[in-house]
Amino acid sequence: MTAITANRRLARLRTLALTGIATTGAATVALTLMPASAQAAEARQTAHTVTAPARDGSTAPKSGTGSVSGNLDGWIKQSLAIMKEKGIPGSYEGLHRNIMRESGGNPNAQNNWDVNAQNGIPSKGLLQVIDPTFKAYHVPGTANSVTDPVANITAAANYAAHRYGSIDNVNSAY
Repeated sequence: MTAITANRRLARLRTLALTGIATTGAATVALTLMPASAQAAEARQTAHTVTAPARDGSTAPKSGTGSVSGNLDGWIKQSLAIMKEKGIPGSYEGLHRNIMRESGGNPNAQNNWDVNAQNGIPSKGLLQVIDPTFKAYHVPGTANSVTDPVANITAAANYAAHRYGSIDNVNSAY
């Protein structure tokens, strides 16, 4: 191979490398600006939620159905009401941040690849709770199902309160 051929190959390689970097950068920007599927789905849903009065005259939504409000915003608000009643600390922002990191807002999300899954107990739901943790930190008055959105949120927040002081203090997988 001559020096001229080698220089041409090197120049072509540099051009291809820069093109690849530029393409990757553009794709990264596009993906960063694109909303997560849970956010997009939430945005498409209507903002109107009607809660029928309970027999006791209150209009507070009751937990246990998991779909009373039917969207992430409603599940978080329901959970916060129960958490307040039970003295479990946490904020909307802390819950939402952790939910989006753990499941992208999918109440049926299940992790089938980490060490828990390898041991036969995959994490499930909005906040990726394993069954033993759910059973230990389940909040009475919520459904007894780890994939019920409200039960999953409140159990995870209860666990985080005991372990970290609040779900607001959790900034990575827990």
